[in-house]
Amino acid sequence: MQFIDCAEIEVEAGKGGDGIVAFRREKYVPAGGPAGGNGGRGGSVIFVAAENLQTLLDFRYNRQIKAENGKRGGPNNCTGANGRDRLVEVPVGTVVYDATTGEPIGDLVEIGQTLVVAEGGKGGLGNKHFLSNKNRAPDYALPGLDGEQRLLRLELKLLAEVGIVGLPNAGKSTLISALSAARPKIADYPFTTLVPNLGVVRKPTGDGTVFADIPGLIEGAHEGAGLGYEFLRHIERTKVLLHLVDVTAADPIADYETIQQELVAYGRGLGDRPQIVALNKLDATDLDGDALDAIAAELEARTHGPIFRISAVTRVGLDPLLQEIWRTLDDLSARDVAVEMPVFNP
Repeated sequence: MQFIDCAEIEVEAGKGGDGIVAFRREKYVPAGGPAGGNGGRGGSVIFVAAENLQTLLDFRYNRQIKAENGKRGGPNNCTGANGRDRLVEVPVGTVVYDATTGEPIGDLVEIGQTLVVAEGGKGGLGNKHFLSNKNRAPDYALPGLDGEQRLLRLELKLLAEVGIVGLPNAGKSTLISALSAARPKIADYPFTTLVPNLGVVRKPTGDGTVFADIPGLIEGAHEGAGLGYEFLRHIERTKVLLHLVDVTAADPIADYETIQQELVAYGRGLGDRPQIVALNKLDATDLDGDALDAIAAELEARTHGPIFRISAVTRVGLDPLLQEIWRTLDDLSARDVAVEMPVFNP
């Protein structure tokens, strides 16, 4: 399945039905009066967040979405039928923008959540509505109103608590395949990962935590270089970033700084997101213990936190790394709960 995380579509809600002019024509009712019914409401276009969708691919081929028009009113004060709403399923994590103004319309982050993106037009009033003491036989009605028309931009931002970042070939896909049931493409050359991969990693408590393997970033990613700009949006929702540094690289410290600069330049709070740094590929390095200690010490001085040493291939050092991830997530959750709790003032 092709992974598409951005699309532009046109939506058009249904037009309201017209009101009609009608009069009662019954035997023994010499002055039946006006009896024209109102038109029905036009259908709305409504997005629904669906669990079974993972991409916006459908919108590459279905760019125009329209709801049903309302029916015109009928005689004998009959109101026309409302147009059916058009329910459109989108992946959970879809953000909807007005493509003309750039204004955000809504963010669908929960399964079953709905968002009205185009409101149906109101039905027109029949001549019965205009009956008054001064006008006993109104001979006019109102047409239905047009439904909303909009050009929308859809962006999919994956819902994951932990985002794995690093330069190309840092071992991100190998790590997520070692921790979860995800099976991304893995090879010993850069840019083998062309789309984000999600994997569920089980906590000791049995709960699942979603990890996202983000395609490798390079210098200038925030400006569109490489694959980074297209996929940096997918770590906007993450709570923690797991930064993998390839210890076999020519300059691991420079590699670390490259990613940090791209996160800060991209903005949206990524530079301030809690990070856990791990030196990967211990199984492939020729460095001795002193050289590894020097790299770790330099990174500790920059991050003010522990530096983990792992091998995703041989699964060395993964347990301490996961324990730190669980601890960080628990601390963040506890902090969020503390902020939400009301303050009691007796």
